[in-house]
Amino acid sequence: MCGFTGFSTADTSFDHQAVIKAMSDAIAHRGPDSEGLFSDERVSLGFRRLSIIDLENGAQPMYNEDGSLVLCFNGEIYNHGELRAELKAAGHIFRNRADSEVLLHGYEEWGEGLLNRLRGMFAFVIYDRKTGGLFAARDIFGIKPFYYYHKGGVFLFGSEIKSFLHHPQFVKELNEEMLPQYLCFEYLPNEETFFRDVFKLPAAHCLAWEGGKLTVRRYFSIEYRIDHSKTLGQWSDEIAGVFRESCKTHMIADVEVGCFLSSGVDSSYVTQEMARELPVKSFSLGYAEEKYSELRNAQELSKIIDVENFSRKITAKEFFDATPTIQYHMDEPLPNPSAVPLYFVAQEARKQVKVVLSGEGADELFGGYRYYQECIPYQKYMKVPRFLRLLLGNIAEKLPAFHGRRFLMRGRSPLSVRYIRNNYVYNFSECKDILKKDYHAKTPDYYTKPVFDRITNEDEITQMQYADMQVWMLYDILQKADKMSMANSLELRVPFLDRRVLETALKIPSEYRVTKDETKLALRRAALKSLPEKTADMPKIGFLTPLNDWLRQDEYYQMIRAAFNGETAGRFFQTQNITRLLDDHKAGKAHNMKKIWSVYCFIVWYEEFFVKR
Repeated sequence: MCGFTGFSTADTSFDHQAVIKAMSDAIAHRGPDSEGLFSDERVSLGFRRLSIIDLENGAQPMYNEDGSLVLCFNGEIYNHGELRAELKAAGHIFRNRADSEVLLHGYEEWGEGLLNRLRGMFAFVIYDRKTGGLFAARDIFGIKPFYYYHKGGVFLFGSEIKSFLHHPQFVKELNEEMLPQYLCFEYLPNEETFFRDVFKLPAAHCLAWEGGKLTVRRYFSIEYRIDHSKTLGQWSDEIAGVFRESCKTHMIADVEVGCFLSSGVDSSYVTQEMARELPVKSFSLGYAEEKYSELRNAQELSKIIDVENFSRKITAKEFFDATPTIQYHMDEPLPNPSAVPLYFVAQEARKQVKVVLSGEGADELFGGYRYYQECIPYQKYMKVPRFLRLLLGNIAEKLPAFHGRRFLMRGRSPLSVRYIRNNYVYNFSECKDILKKDYHAKTPDYYTKPVFDRITNEDEITQMQYADMQVWMLYDILQKADKMSMANSLELRVPFLDRRVLETALKIPSEYRVTKDETKLALRRAALKSLPEKTADMPKIGFLTPLNDWLRQDEYYQMIRAAFNGETAGRFFQTQNITRLLDDHKAGKAHNMKKIWSVYCFIVWYEEFFVKR
């Protein structure tokens, strides 16, 4: 695990070695164990290492036998042993046990074909010193980040955008036109970032840079192959087997591996499977406000399955004080309140371990979100001719509230419009009420419709899960998992997001994933083989926070009110309207927590990157 950064430019007017050193230092938190630098007349690379496998060796940048290829790699390759044996048989010479070297020799042997042989989480770049070209790739889920900047013959790349700030040719400019999308989704739903000309390499994509020309292409696609031949029991057995093997594989390390443990089935299932292999330390977080804390359930489970548990409670002051640090580490504003407890539980875990396993991805792969259940009553209704659904929806909109009114109104629209993430925080129409400018933005479904168009042959539950994997999980869930763990120099591994687990998940019929009464049906049945029934059947609750209540406390209300009437807020927002949202929330007239926090986090993020730096 590590962080890397680099650049390609022909400009010799500045000290390349000094610049790559500064860029590398900016992400030192990703790899505090060692540093490595490379620079020639065309390309400079910087690397920070968190030593996990082959602690004595494995330094990067890493070279092949003749020094013609140079690698920087962030992640873990879990099948590196199998690939190493295959490559040795083909005549390649290995100098260490680190998984990194498999990428170098694998690229020599198979070129881009290497990517579909890899089982793991990764973002890496290989520099070919003979051609001057760069080849880079990101894993199929997008677990590890990769950003790049391409402008005027300059190409920057790395694990975090903040490293780019130290390059003299980087033009720092706000991509302001994406503000409406941020307000709707709570993140930017495509490869753009809030820094103009900085892009995210999408999951399952690779890129090539040579002679000033950039090409980006997909190398892997998620494709459902539903198998109706098996029973629910057979599917739960298959999940149990493949997940057990995944957890065992994800525990491979030369350092101690711990796990995050909440009260939910996902992290509990991970913890139980780890405990089968060896004694494991689990880490949990809660709040002084008992009704929001999951600690009691997590601690009870840890005793039942005989796992050591370390827990911590955080206060409102700690929550708010950490917000600038968290938004800085995110690189882009992310107002998901669960990022804050994730930051603190990572901080707690890092006191004792370097690696943790966590439960991200289970909901997307196996159908864990409650809103998937909304698809069930629509299955038959969406077969009604569209003109009739449109008529009924328009009539319902003009009538007073009645049972079924929302159903008829939403039934006017295709799934790409009904998709709940499209207006997760603000409705698109509400953006004009709070933004100072009219950005003539595209509606949210502009970004999600192409995703749904790729999977029109599947049922709506499957389409929603697919969209969540491509958008929500990629740009929100995995973003905060990586950034909050690495902010604390902690490697976070996600055994649900594994090629073999995915292969199984893509075969399971939707009726074994989501029913009108239950979510993650097959996964819960698999978990029941290991966990107490109470835990396996625990409903999806996510990371709870008392933020809704805290925003009504005068100390924090006044703090945010001041921010809402400050210079930054006045530049982007209609301050009177965002203040009204806050006032109505404090008075109990509305529950505007997500809307308030989204605006506030953007203000804090902007000040971190455009005022302080």
